[in-house]
Amino acid sequence: MSAKSRCCVVGAGAAGLCALKYAREYGMDTVAYEKCNEIGGTWVYTEEGVNECDAAAEEVHSSMYAGLRTNLPKEVMDFPDFKYPATMRESYILASDVLKYFQAYAQHFNLLPHIKLQQEVIRVRPLHGQWEVLTLDLKSGIYATEQFDYIFICNGRYATPSYPKTAGIELYKGHKMHSHVFRKADTFKDATVLMVGAGRSGMDITHHIYPYAKRVYLSHHLQEKPPITDFMPNVVQKPVVVRYTENGAIFKDGTQANFTHIIFCTGYSLTIPFLSADCNLHVHDNFVYPLYKHCININHPTMCFIGLPIYAYPIQLFDMQMRFVMQYYSRKLQLPSAEDMLVDTEHDLEERRARGLPRRKAHVVGERQFDYYDELAALTGIDNVRPVIKKLSKSCGGKFLYDLQNYRKTAFKVIDDHSFVQFKLGEV
Repeated sequence: MSAKSRCCVVGAGAAGLCALKYAREYGMDTVAYEKCNEIGGTWVYTEEGVNECDAAAEEVHSSMYAGLRTNLPKEVMDFPDFKYPATMRESYILASDVLKYFQAYAQHFNLLPHIKLQQEVIRVRPLHGQWEVLTLDLKSGIYATEQFDYIFICNGRYATPSYPKTAGIELYKGHKMHSHVFRKADTFKDATVLMVGAGRSGMDITHHIYPYAKRVYLSHHLQEKPPITDFMPNVVQKPVVVRYTENGAIFKDGTQANFTHIIFCTGYSLTIPFLSADCNLHVHDNFVYPLYKHCININHPTMCFIGLPIYAYPIQLFDMQMRFVMQYYSRKLQLPSAEDMLVDTEHDLEERRARGLPRRKAHVVGERQFDYYDELAALTGIDNVRPVIKKLSKSCGGKFLYDLQNYRKTAFKVIDDHSFVQFKLGEV
């Protein structure tokens, strides 16, 4: 690779910082554009749910809320070449501690001089064998264009809330919000709340608000193995909503309840609004096509996406994907032909269809994330995720459903690449 190769990174959250770090290590002249006024992406907490993301401050950039603690231990949330402080004994840490970690990562690898804050990427398009990137300076209102040889899309996938299309929602006269804009539990003092969804956010927000709310109805589809909520006496579990009314809802089992607030913990829609049609990518229903190994644009392979797979350990994912991609961008290895990459992608889709997964779950990895990492390592010879990470996953997976009250009291200490110890906080 020529030292003059120019690289653009869209976003300076965790994925963007990882991309910037590796691109610079491989000699690229790299710049990262970040829409907000600080680095950290979704880990940046803002009091009112709105920060200085754009001149009108009309959108909420981050999903962080007061008192949020990670639902994964920090031992699976660090980069292999930069660790959390050894003095930090807790494993499930505050969001503010995670943000400090990313800030320290950026400082340690001297990334800050290469990040342009309050710069919104408006359009990305291929032009004469390069990438033309149109940006808007949100402070001055000035547009600018730059040309790059490579581009890394790291804008995250937790910015556009998704809502279920349930009959009668337009009739409901109470307060409605998505978990994306939830900030403080005491806002729901004496309220009667319907929580839609029992995923990580739904369970954690339920845990935050039950001491304040009069009653919480937790609506979900987990009928065979419902979450344990006995320790929250004012939480009533309900099946999915089939129809809303003016003051409440009717559920699948025929029961009915009234409530003053709805919090939708129903995930996010993947949006990449700045990609031009010339990028030759189809972005629909949480699926980007055609991508090789969920990251490289088959039609324009100097564009890649870092962090599309979901239900994975994000930091491990970002680091593996970047090291995988750089084997090709550094020309250590040659990418397969477009035809072969497309065949591989179609094979992956067919395997998912055989497992009953719809197209909108084409980037879901979940328990198979380690198979994915195995593929990336086998193809390029890069170091795989440390075996201890996989072992840790068996000790911390799913605890938010079945041990919500206590699981964060457990801490882990990694001994080496293969082993760890587990203990309760307060133990010697």
